[in-house]
Order: sequence, then C-alpha cells, then structure tokens
Amino acid sequence: MSRSLAAFLLLLLLGACRDYALYPRLAGQNGLVPPDRYARYGREQAQHVAIGREFAAAHQGDSPEARVRQAEAAVAYARTLPDVQEVTADPLGYRLNVTFRSGWRVAVLPIDDGKRGAETPGLPATGGAAPAK
Repeated sequence: MSRSLAAFLLLLLLGACRDYALYPRLAGQNGLVPPDRYARYGREQAQHVAIGREFAAAHQGDSPEARVRQAEAAVAYARTLPDVQEVTADPLGYRLNVTFRSGWRVAVLPIDDGKRGAETPGLPATGGAAPAK
C-alpha cells in the first residue's frame, strides 16, 4: 500500500514539472490584449507591436546562435522605426529593451500571431520597412 502511494505521488510530482521550452510561453498571446487592439492605443504602442512581430518572424530555433540572429534581425527592424531611440537585446531571454523618444522604455517580447510588423495598424508612415534577409 505505501509503495503504491509513494509511486503515485512520484508520478504526480513528475507530471507537475514544466518543460524548458521558453519560447512558446513568451510568444503566445493567450490571455493578453490582442496585438492589433493594443497597437491602436498610440503611435509608440503600434511600433512596440511591430517590433514584437518582426522579432517572432525571425525565429529560427532555440540554439544560442539562432537566438542571437533573431535578436539582431529584430534590432535592425526596430532601428528603422522613427520613434525608437535605443534598442538593446537579451537574446537568451527572448527580450529587447526599447527606449522611445518620449522616454518610454518597454521590454519587447516576440508576438507570434502570424503577422509581420508592416501589417500593424497605426504604424507611422515613415520607416518600418522590413530588413532584407
């Protein structure tokens, strides 16, 4: 009886452990404000969403080298936007830190909703061109 209880508790504990796949949890949009609605809040919010979408579009895998390439592509795109003043990347954490001209600082995570940055509503007309691959 006690062995079967111990085995059951062990299986229960193992089933409660999370996997180490960080990207799907960060890029998923479940439970958040839809990106298109958030982009309509303002000019900088639209740029925030566009950077996140390009960040997700550049995803090529989970190796450290692929993460660095993904972050570099997103940084290159962010620098084309008119209000972005500074961008720093944390490729291992799938995060960009963006400072806008207004002083607003925001962490940008990948937004994997199947759209590209240029498809974001409210994006300023100048800049925002997708970088060449």
